[in-house]
Amino acid sequence: MTSKTLSRRTAVGAILTAVAAPRIAVAQDSRPIEWVVGYAAGGGSDVLARTVAEAMGKILGRSIIINNKPGAATNIAAAYVANSKDYGNIMFTADFATLAANPWLFSKLPYNVDTDFKPIGMLARFPLLLVVSTAVQAKNYQEFLAWARTNPAGLSYASAGVGSPHHLAGELFKERTGLHQMQHVAYRGAAPAVQDLMGGQVPLGVIDTASVQQYITSGKLRAIGVASPTRLKTLPDVPTLTEQGLKDFVAYAWQGLVVPAGTPADTASKLSKALQAALDSTSVKARFQVLSLEGMPGTPQQMADYTRQERERWGKLIRTVGIKID
Repeated sequence: MTSKTLSRRTAVGAILTAVAAPRIAVAQDSRPIEWVVGYAAGGGSDVLARTVAEAMGKILGRSIIINNKPGAATNIAAAYVANSKDYGNIMFTADFATLAANPWLFSKLPYNVDTDFKPIGMLARFPLLLVVSTAVQAKNYQEFLAWARTNPAGLSYASAGVGSPHHLAGELFKERTGLHQMQHVAYRGAAPAVQDLMGGQVPLGVIDTASVQQYITSGKLRAIGVASPTRLKTLPDVPTLTEQGLKDFVAYAWQGLVVPAGTPADTASKLSKALQAALDSTSVKARFQVLSLEGMPGTPQQMADYTRQERERWGKLIRTVGIKID
């Protein structure tokens, strides 16, 4: 056998090895990576995590399983991940509640927002919609106001949980409209809230697009307005609340990906690169477009800066309104 033949075989072997290997290897561990979500299965948070996890898993060459741990405004899930030492094998959807609202809502948290997590990168923003049950006759914001003012005793709104962006957007809505009699009904995630909205157990809610868009399209729920600066491409006939007279009313749900603070820097860096690649993939972009989600690719530092700004913004509202959970 000549040295030239050996060189060819070596080269072919190297190519085959490179093709077979995953694009980004995180650790020599055959177990699936656990992705913890602080909300019930079926809601927008769950849909987002599963969409990105599928793409990330292919990039990393490892399967990723979703572990739903709803309750206590994501505090149960957050504490679970903050206390984990399974570095490289666990990630967490840290959202608006976890990183921006809870530090103001709770006198004491089972995690430290500044020291217990390491940011991997933002995931996406969810536009929020003011939606009503089909039992409510109002079809636009002005009709909604007229209806609400004649039904003060039975006026309640659903959210994905205490401290969720749905909840605080609802409180902001109360303040801006003067509908102070509105009572908050907290659910363990958006999915059960939407079910009760469709069943008429609660008349209205401020809910994310990923959780309600299909029901608006099918006529099972009615959208009154969008809490974004512009109309959504997927719901072009639904006007914004701003253009209907509620000036500068802007609120989003948003989510990022974090790992326990003790996760090695190189592992976190590889996860971050895999996340960016997943967000840039055709499959994820297409799914986001269907759900009207706004992808938020960026570095861990950009995530840290964004969440800090949001914590300051919503902290002002929480203090002004006087919301406290404990």
